[in-house]
Amino acid sequence: MSDYTPLESLGEFGLIRRLQEQVEVNNASTVVGIGDDAAVLEPGQKQIVVTSDMLVENVHFDLTFCPLKHLGYKAVAVNVSDIAAMNAIPTQIVVSLAIGARYTVEAIEELYAGIRLACENYKVDLVGGDTTASRGGLVISITALGEVEKGKAVLRSTAQLNDLICVTGDLGGAYLGLQLLEREKQAFLADPETQPELEGKDYVVGRQLRPEARMDVIHELRELGVHPTSMIDISDGLGSELLHICSQSRVGAAIYQDKLPADQQTLETAEEFKLDPVTCILNGGEDYELLFTVKMADYDKIRNHPDITIIGNITDAGEGVRLVTPSGNAFPIKAQGWNHFG
Repeated sequence: MSDYTPLESLGEFGLIRRLQEQVEVNNASTVVGIGDDAAVLEPGQKQIVVTSDMLVENVHFDLTFCPLKHLGYKAVAVNVSDIAAMNAIPTQIVVSLAIGARYTVEAIEELYAGIRLACENYKVDLVGGDTTASRGGLVISITALGEVEKGKAVLRSTAQLNDLICVTGDLGGAYLGLQLLEREKQAFLADPETQPELEGKDYVVGRQLRPEARMDVIHELRELGVHPTSMIDISDGLGSELLHICSQSRVGAAIYQDKLPADQQTLETAEEFKLDPVTCILNGGEDYELLFTVKMADYDKIRNHPDITIIGNITDAGEGVRLVTPSGNAFPIKAQGWNHFG
């Protein structure tokens, strides 16, 4: 006898009620949450920012190696990361699911456990959504809302000549974590008795399975009195995101290879896979760090920050977007991040 509950035994409304009982409200701007035809929000005098992200089974995630709780957490984090990239504070999310027939009530509760944990960590309210059946796998669609004071939102299109180019954290780890997980999946499919060889790889695997949105840095920049001149989150790779900022701001950029931040485990794993770590950093994606520019005058405020690295500067548009090697050679950066329809 199975200990798992089929979804049809509860029905859509029963499932919603069961999930609703576990949801708490944190923000004063949430007037009415789950349970009515729509949520009611009252943000006051601030501006609202809205973003949406969809994760599709076997396109964006593989449940062979991605635990449902981690998936729920990541689904929220990637949306919060977009809110952070606008210099805003996340306040509410709406979660919609299309659920395949093989999923049980307990499986969806495990997914929601991760969603709730992320909501708790980022002080976000889950205020509604939708559930429906899927003839294929699982689809998770999340819309996130945030608040920002008027005139304080940071766009991609406002970088200025001579600005410093900065990134948070380190890069390339999530891509290499994915390579490891894919390798172990193939080994498992070839021999289900095999044990995964992931010892000593917890950091890069964690970067792939459970990334964090860098709201901590957004709060710290405010405390330092630093207002970025442009910003974007790194979902498709540093090179691709830098090109977005430069094309929309009509500027060029020079970034320096020896300034690109990478964790030692990332470098070792790249060597193991015979991959160029610079390529992983520029094109890997899914790091969900922040790429932003600041005025040269803010240099002293950020130069000793342990989670911010200055990697280059904004140049004239005519100079293009370039990677400068330690020997002084400059190579044009081209967008080679993940193509959603490739």
